[in-house]
Amino acid sequence: MNQCIKEALLYEKIDNSRVKCNTCERFCKIDLNELGFCKTRRNINGKLYTLEYGDISSYSVNPIEKKPFFHFYPGSYALTIGSWSCNFTCPWCQNYEISKFPPDTKRSNYISPEKFVNLVKAEKCQGTSISFNEPTLLLEYSLDVFDIAKKEGYYNTYVTNGYMSLPALKLLAEHGLDAMNIDVKGDEETVKRYCGADVEKVWRNIKEAKKLGIHIEITTLVIPGVNDDEECLQSIASRIIKEAGENTPWHVTRYYPAYKALEVGLYPRRTPIKTLEEAWKIGKKEGLNYVYVGNVPGHPLENTYCHNCGELLIKRYIFDIIDYRVTSENKCPKCKEKIPIVGKGAKSRKPYFL
Repeated sequence: MNQCIKEALLYEKIDNSRVKCNTCERFCKIDLNELGFCKTRRNINGKLYTLEYGDISSYSVNPIEKKPFFHFYPGSYALTIGSWSCNFTCPWCQNYEISKFPPDTKRSNYISPEKFVNLVKAEKCQGTSISFNEPTLLLEYSLDVFDIAKKEGYYNTYVTNGYMSLPALKLLAEHGLDAMNIDVKGDEETVKRYCGADVEKVWRNIKEAKKLGIHIEITTLVIPGVNDDEECLQSIASRIIKEAGENTPWHVTRYYPAYKALEVGLYPRRTPIKTLEEAWKIGKKEGLNYVYVGNVPGHPLENTYCHNCGELLIKRYIFDIIDYRVTSENKCPKCKEKIPIVGKGAKSRKPYFL
């Protein structure tokens, strides 16, 4: 059998032929020889199999800031991989080339967990990241990678829509998931309409992940006419504080029309910078200490400032750290306030774009 085809970890048999997938909150009931919603899991002879274990569609060395993580090992690099497909239906997907296509078992690009971690070392990275498409669909592979990476002293991260089941989330934590950037796409109505999902399950997972000791950062792709109204942004900001705390970074990032955005009548241009700045103001007004404007190179609101005294702590240019002034004890050099950063930051780094 293809190495990328492996029995799934989280499923149950309904009867002699049907199975129920317990990997994500869709909980698909799958008939014999059929696929689940994400098209990465198939019922084969009454057992559920993942079709993309280690099937790598994308591979790159990325600054951790690209995820984005601004408060987790600043200045480090993560070897980043992705596979295929997604369990959401977002018409604006920025990675649609891989997220909107299922795995092709006749053309798999298998990389074993051991080889992946060896590549982390060879590329001189400090950790792993599973991203690009929805990483929850690589659950079984993730657990094996994380086990090996942890033994070698590397960190493990996810960039996710946060729609995994609770058992999946707990398994990820047990096997060494250190940080997640979770994409909160809007309020209840927005997420249901455009993504076909229940955002309450995402908020539940954010709260649970914090309890499990996973570092959390939140991203919202701000799309005019979809989730840029004040009420929607206020609801996201206040909910971040409620479920994850006021020190949780919130990245409000610029949208670029992609995939089916124009077909469904979405905003035809990039998000206006003023709209992002208004989102930043809303986040700060609601009480978040760290809000960032993303996808706007050189904008001063991509920098980190002390929440206590306003001192510039980390000056950035896109994914590069130009100046890192947080002390070795992760404190503000001016007022000595403790800055909520996991890991030690890099004082300098070769520019990513030069």
